[in-house]
Amino acid sequence: MSDPVNLLGLDAEGLARTCQGWGEKPFRARQLLRWIHQRGEADFAAMSDLAKDFRARLAASACVRPPAVLQDHTSSDGTRKWLLDVGAGNAVETVFIPEAQRGTLCVSTQAGCAVNCLFCSTGKQGFSRNLEPAEIIGQLWWANRALAKSAADARPDASSGAPSPVSGPVAGAAAGAERYISNVVFMGMGEPLQNYAATLVALRLMLDDNAYGLSRRRVTVSTSGVVPMIDRLREDCPVALAVSLHAPNDALRDQLVPLNRKYPLAELMAACQRYLNDAPRDFITFEYVMLDGVNDSDQHARELLSLVRAVPCKFNLIPFNPFPNSGLRRSPDARVRRFGQILLDAGVVTTVRKTRGDDIDAACGQLAGEVQDRTRLAQRSSRTIAIAELR
Repeated sequence: MSDPVNLLGLDAEGLARTCQGWGEKPFRARQLLRWIHQRGEADFAAMSDLAKDFRARLAASACVRPPAVLQDHTSSDGTRKWLLDVGAGNAVETVFIPEAQRGTLCVSTQAGCAVNCLFCSTGKQGFSRNLEPAEIIGQLWWANRALAKSAADARPDASSGAPSPVSGPVAGAAAGAERYISNVVFMGMGEPLQNYAATLVALRLMLDDNAYGLSRRRVTVSTSGVVPMIDRLREDCPVALAVSLHAPNDALRDQLVPLNRKYPLAELMAACQRYLNDAPRDFITFEYVMLDGVNDSDQHARELLSLVRAVPCKFNLIPFNPFPNSGLRRSPDARVRRFGQILLDAGVVTTVRKTRGDDIDAACGQLAGEVQDRTRLAQRSSRTIAIAELR
């Protein structure tokens, strides 16, 4: 017998094809989307408006299987992090960040990352594999269920710090459903645009009114600058775009973000301009980690202004979150303020990201998970260090 198909990782088109192969009509796919994603149901027997014989076929041929949860940690500031098992000794991390008017889920797309940015702990672990669509959307599926359960368990005690539902209309939500996640950012482990096919399926599910019904403006893909796939995303499923910039010139960015050697800044800025033609927002968000003595001088800020002058944008300055053996330091607060003020004075919207969840290693750049590195990055790095020391 063949393995059961995991319906969690199928978008509307994929579910329709699967139902057609079973001799079912297209509306069955819409019913399954609503049961699986809106109601978070994994038990086919509970899907009461499906025909009994169809439920029997589903039980025999399909499943709804998210990644298993290995660890569940909650920070003192309410940030919550899950470690999810994706098999073969690999685990990825997902983070929920609650705020007064929104709840943001940060999802991972790869076990590890091949980009190897200098300031990111994920990259230091190397790369194992791309996640499947069910493993990406499964993070949202699981978080919805876990947050709803925590809130239900805490209702007798309103002071417990459990998440509150996001206010306002919820597109695509089941009648009476409470929604705790209003925004999703692809800013967890991995480079989303290097796992494009699976990322695209997850995006389509997030936007589908029969599934999660999120607005394109509230789903953000963050990339280190995979230029051809930025163009593909613009054509296939334009959502909000964030670019991990981190340097104002090619010489420095080559060191901080090695992908820049393949797609230098001039190509990246041109891709950003093209993306804005179809983007749901009228600006690109540039992320910029603040590294003491590396990229945080007044001159760096002025270079940035010159670099982005033709790209409507906002800057998100990120205080560096240290991790073992990084060799880097966080820019002092006064330096971050001065850097940001130069950008603001030039008319560029600039914010400083508030560090959340750093007591559970859930802050930006700290997600590491557990990765069986197929690139042998650690061995290659140690050999490089040894050669340098010999010199």
